[in-house]
Amino acid sequence: MSSLSLAVRDSSTMLRRNLLHARRYPSLTLNLLLTPVMLLLLFVYIFGDVMSTGITGGGADRSDYIAYLVPGLLLMTIGSTTIGTAVSVSMDMTEGIIARFRTMAIHRGSVLIGHVIGSVLQSVMSVVLVGAVAVAIGFRSTDATALEWLAAFGLLVLFATALTWIAVGMGMVSPNAEAAGNNAMPMILLPLLSSAFVPVDAMPGWFQPVAEYQPFTPAIETLRGLLLGTEIGHNGWLALAWCLALSALGYFWSKAVFNRDPT
Repeated sequence: MSSLSLAVRDSSTMLRRNLLHARRYPSLTLNLLLTPVMLLLLFVYIFGDVMSTGITGGGADRSDYIAYLVPGLLLMTIGSTTIGTAVSVSMDMTEGIIARFRTMAIHRGSVLIGHVIGSVLQSVMSVVLVGAVAVAIGFRSTDATALEWLAAFGLLVLFATALTWIAVGMGMVSPNAEAAGNNAMPMILLPLLSSAFVPVDAMPGWFQPVAEYQPFTPAIETLRGLLLGTEIGHNGWLALAWCLALSALGYFWSKAVFNRDPT
């Protein structure tokens, strides 16, 4: 069997293993998914009219704020889901299964690839569920073309891949599952400090650089433009650059840690 065939076969096996774990222990995924859903309902039904007035400058119209809010929460959903990936990788690293895999004739990279693909699939499914809740409470994307919908889906997958590789690296260097969950908390905190809930221009001047120069804000603005059919500007290129940079960083970081001889 060629090296490529071996990698594909073993990666498929590891992917099935991770999906089976997610099916048998759904509580972690559901708990992480609950955060963006609760924030969506909270900001729409409690703060929706007030926030819409502040953003649009007109009368209170909750639908305007739903349209503004949903793109950010979709990316926050991806960040929440990848925390489960960090916990899962940490459990593999600390419970001895990786040591067992090292003694078997399998492609070494298949363990990481299985985690990454499995996490991306879970992220996409989580985004679909949160998106369904958003549509149920009034979100509409009538101005987006089919090409913009396709680009939005590609952005979500690419962003999920980038955050997943970072989460894999965090899980591998964490001493236990609890530490992995804590280390991955920026995946949820950064969207709160971005343009997900309010425009960057409405933030205090000293805080605007924090919101602007981070990966979530250009990705949110790009997704918002694609879903609502508005201008994206330079945010598309910035989002793409962040995704590629984070993917490369997470990949080489995870690979270096995984190939390190166990002590």
